Amino acid sequence: MVDLTQKTQENVEYMIEAIKAKLRMATGAAMSASAFHVDRYDDILEVYEIVMNKERLSISEVEALAKELGQLRGN
Repeated sequence: MVDLTQKTQENVEYMIEAIKAKLRMATGAAMSASAFHVDRYDDILEVYEIVMNKERLSISEVEALAKELGQLRGN
């Protein structure tokens, strides 16, 4: 079991991969988990919790979450 209370790069990558899988993102390959940094951990955790707590997501929700992830990605 992953301990998401620990702010590590490994947990960031775990959450991003889980989000991509849940959203079935066609652009998932372009969104490398390693492009997200631990300094955005709390924001990534918030997106992760939203995604994981919803059984289904609408197209507009997926688009909004994908946009949010794009903004959280490191430059």
